[in-house]
Amino acid sequence: MFFLNYATVIDPLLRGVRLYAIYFSRMKAGDRVLDVCCGTGDQAFHYARAGMMTAGIELDPNMLKLAIKDRRNKNSKNVSFYRADAQHLPFRDNSFDCASISFALHEKERTARDNIIAEMKRVVKKGGILLFLDFQVPLPDNLLPWLVKLIEFFAGGKHHRCFKDYLAQGGLDVLLARNHLAEVKRGYLNDGLITIIKAMNS
Repeated sequence: MFFLNYATVIDPLLRGVRLYAIYFSRMKAGDRVLDVCCGTGDQAFHYARAGMMTAGIELDPNMLKLAIKDRRNKNSKNVSFYRADAQHLPFRDNSFDCASISFALHEKERTARDNIIAEMKRVVKKGGILLFLDFQVPLPDNLLPWLVKLIEFFAGGKHHRCFKDYLAQGGLDVLLARNHLAEVKRGYLNDGLITIIKAMNS
């Protein structure tokens, strides 16, 4: 099943990216952090190990089941997981110091992308951090994008359609501009395949 492959194959491959996200963002121990569309919870666990009070939300029950099981196995006290739609986050305004979303916006319809970012802005304190990781647009001219395109193609249906639309829309640059977010800094990972952007909530 795809969610098991994600936990056993994709998560280990992204370990360096997960660790770099913490370094890049300058999140610190004691911060309240939300990981949106957290999947198996891998990024959330990295935040928790760095001393942050972490929450992860995920709509897919299979992914969420893996995250909750892993939390019990690791006996992680400072991370919690919730089943929730990223377009309707179950938290009060200004609840978090930081919020992140990794490799999920390209899976969503255009309206959903804007709604998710609006919700992230709502639950993060003014002056707090919003962290975005996703595929660089346009994709770099090397071999890695061909693998990504192949994976997205075999994911099929809505997933593949949203991925193609994400590329056509212009990726994170367009989304941050549309949602009036001030970029603080950016970086590129995996030979330019991945863009990471730190923005400040205003």
